[in-house]
Amino acid sequence: MPPSHASTADSKPSGSSGGVQSLERAFDLLERMADAGGEVGLSELSASSGLPLPTIHRLMRTLVGCGYVRQQPNRRYALGPRLIRLGESASRLLGTWARPYLSRLVEETGETANMALLDGDEIVYVAQVPSKHSMRMFTEVGRRVLPHSTGVGKALLAHTPADEVRALLARTGMPAATEKTITTPEGFLDALETVRRAGYAVDDNEQEIGVRCLAVSVPNSPTSAAISISGPAGRVTEAATERIVPILQQVAGELSDALASNGTTSG
Repeated sequence: MPPSHASTADSKPSGSSGGVQSLERAFDLLERMADAGGEVGLSELSASSGLPLPTIHRLMRTLVGCGYVRQQPNRRYALGPRLIRLGESASRLLGTWARPYLSRLVEETGETANMALLDGDEIVYVAQVPSKHSMRMFTEVGRRVLPHSTGVGKALLAHTPADEVRALLARTGMPAATEKTITTPEGFLDALETVRRAGYAVDDNEQEIGVRCLAVSVPNSPTSAAISISGPAGRVTEAATERIVPILQQVAGELSDALASNGTTSG
């Protein structure tokens, strides 16, 4: 039950959306906290949201009571650990929602389709639809790999500031999975520039010899996500790339629209 100190003004429906205003405000504050790096002060939240301090204080006190926010010793507020379970469950569902779109990729390209997320410093594959003539490859659901040796890693990091990319690479190291793997920060940053210019990423035998992958990020995804196709280098040729990339980009856009629809439409 909501605490008795919640005001009736906060609980009333919020106009045309038909939502509850206090819920909308609470989730808006959580997202603003995430955008600010996970920890903020009340005055910062007031400045960014435009809400009065008493309203923010009341909402934050409720979120603290629920475990979704915690108050730090310095009196600032941080995202709470109960959000982790929600995020992990939502990430798993993201793969489920993506499967119909990955199936379309397989139908239209003939190659195995994957979806991957950036989880901390690693890439994790959350969904896959195998090709009918699939070969055993490194891409499988649950598999974790380092970003520097994968197409999805390049796609996911293409628009990350260079200093953040360098810091990630310093933490992970850049081990060579094959003799084609990029093993220097400068080489990887050059590859990211190529991704930004071309609009797609390539893993050319860099994670596994004999396998080529093409990847694009999912625009406006609620969490950093990319989709890819992977197959034998003999099939995923330069000519095939010209045909496949527009399909990848179209499906990524449609998946983005579906994720932004809030589940209010079918299909």
